[in-house]
Amino acid sequence: MTQVTAMFVMFILYGVLPGAGLYLGYRGIKKMTAPKMLEYKAMPQLGYIPEKSLPVEVKTALDQINEKGEKLRVIYGDTNNDGKIDDKDTVNETYIMIQNLMDRHVPLAVADYRRLHDLDVGDGARADTTKIKHSNMTGKEALLDVLRTINTQFDDLLNASYHQDGQKLLATNRYLQKRFNNTATTDMQKLDHNISSVSRANTKVEIKALENPTGATGKSVSAEDIKL
Repeated sequence: MTQVTAMFVMFILYGVLPGAGLYLGYRGIKKMTAPKMLEYKAMPQLGYIPEKSLPVEVKTALDQINEKGEKLRVIYGDTNNDGKIDDKDTVNETYIMIQNLMDRHVPLAVADYRRLHDLDVGDGARADTTKIKHSNMTGKEALLDVLRTINTQFDDLLNASYHQDGQKLLATNRYLQKRFNNTATTDMQKLDHNISSVSRANTKVEIKALENPTGATGKSVSAEDIKL
């Protein structure tokens, strides 16, 4: 081993590897000690929020709004039912309202609450305990009231969509039953007509046979030929 090779090996062993170990250890410790961040995929404007900065009730309400809002976007946004929302879909007022609530009103309400929370130099309890002037609500209660209003509106929209789709199913069933019943009635009428036609034809044959009886030889039989 030459002197240059030996120096290179020493540099790797005592320089690069310890440095890499220290860096990876620092990253690992930082990741373990970093606060858990909340992410709401249907409301990206909220960004990443530290979990400890929001009360449990607020997190629960945001989870519900995130889930319901994502469903409503598909219901009212994917108007051509191709599985995606794009320029081919027809935008309606309900879809725009849902977009505004999730992209604007919810993020603004949460940001206002977090500012109230950060005003306190202590543990941030002021936003949860101090009544807002000229009201009977704390900052936490005001935020929950906003989220509750949005949640109720989303519930109403989901219920309306459920009943609308249910009526479509009932209408489809009524149409099919009517169609099948008409087809069955028509078939029965045709069958009855065929049976009546055959019956009338048989009756005519029998009457003709009685009016013109023939013997075994195929000749007409007169009354004198019939022996009692």
